[in-house]
Amino acid sequence: MTRALLLAGVFALAPFAASAADMPDPEALKKTLVDLETQSWVAWKAHDGAFFQRFLSDDHIEMSASGPGDKKSVVAGVAGGACTVASYQIDHFSVTVFSPDTALLTYRAAQDTTCGKAKVPSPVWASSLYVLRDGRWQNALYEHVTIP
Repeated sequence: MTRALLLAGVFALAPFAASAADMPDPEALKKTLVDLETQSWVAWKAHDGAFFQRFLSDDHIEMSASGPGDKKSVVAGVAGGACTVASYQIDHFSVTVFSPDTALLTYRAAQDTTCGKAKVPSPVWASSLYVLRDGRWQNALYEHVTIP
């Protein structure tokens, strides 16, 4: 009886499990996501709101000290030039693949950035959650935590 229940549970969950063949190549995906994240830092420094309009998912959430923001507020903030990025360095990249269309990029970022009159905390551990939609990886969530 226990074996029958176990098998029934396995078969019930089978449609929800991704096969190894469905999963993206981790190293190729890491390169893709690191490239996208690097482009986002270049675009942020250059106040390129158009890049973020393409880069962010429509349901993007950006966590900050003032609370969660959405795609519209991020694009407007970048394009508006409220922050000045003098320099930055990003490294220590790692990718966790959750499913064929969801992956988390984590990394360390150090920066000399000022928003208004406030210095942006540095260094930080950053996380960017990516989703594969419409044939391209889009950033759905970004947040960071200051390294003491």
